[in-house]
Amino acid sequence: MTTPDVRGLEQLERAVLDDSTSLAAALRRCLMLGGYAHHQELRAWAQRELEGYETADELPSYRNVPAAIEVEMDHSFPGQIITGDTRRISANQLPQHARDRGIGERAPIRQGVKELEALIAIAGKNVQLSLPGAAEYAMQMTEDQHKLGNPTASITSVHWAIPTPSVQGVLDHVRTRLTQFVAEVRATMPAGQQNPNPDQIESAAQQAFNITGGDNSTINVTAPTAKADRGGTATANANESAPETPKPWWHRGAVIWTAIGAVAAIASVVVPLLLTK
Repeated sequence: MTTPDVRGLEQLERAVLDDSTSLAAALRRCLMLGGYAHHQELRAWAQRELEGYETADELPSYRNVPAAIEVEMDHSFPGQIITGDTRRISANQLPQHARDRGIGERAPIRQGVKELEALIAIAGKNVQLSLPGAAEYAMQMTEDQHKLGNPTASITSVHWAIPTPSVQGVLDHVRTRLTQFVAEVRATMPAGQQNPNPDQIESAAQQAFNITGGDNSTINVTAPTAKADRGGTATANANESAPETPKPWWHRGAVIWTAIGAVAAIASVVVPLLLTK
């Protein structure tokens, strides 16, 4: 019995080569092609890129990008509240629990491609992504500030600031992988063959995505240096010891903001006196 050819390669090729076609539409075509080919791993990869990766899913290395850690603060003074004070901090200045989890200056991008496209459309220079456990860290860091004699400050956000081009790079990487997959399939097809067969799809998927074949097998989509990148980052942050005498970033600002509060208080008294003269 002859194995039927797989339909949909031509449509996928047109979608990945046309930049005006959304990446989500191209991935849906890949999903259908994987269905025709009965290729479970290819379908799983396309679906995760569409719907996003769960916390338990292995994240491809191209979705782990450099990112700065930032906090936003509010300062409450007599008669006024100053909001939107954004400062960059290092991983060492996060609570110990965050460092124990390996949180550092690389951010996991787990959102689906459609959501990433929407984030890019409304983002400026950076895309903000909350750290896991951010609310807990914000409360703890606020308490630490109060203990250090800075009761006017309150942390409202702890997040990664990811350069927008880095997020765009994730999307471009996915489109390039799809393009490579199509090219690998074409390379295995002899002249005159209209549609690929499942064996050609399997071979191309392994070349383009490093997808391991087999029923119910785990998808393995990694770049050649993925294991080193992910392992090195996690190890460096998780095992990084705190400085011997850490000086929190807000301690340096406490004196400045206290002085600002004093000036504001004096101004609230002096200005009315001047107006009465």
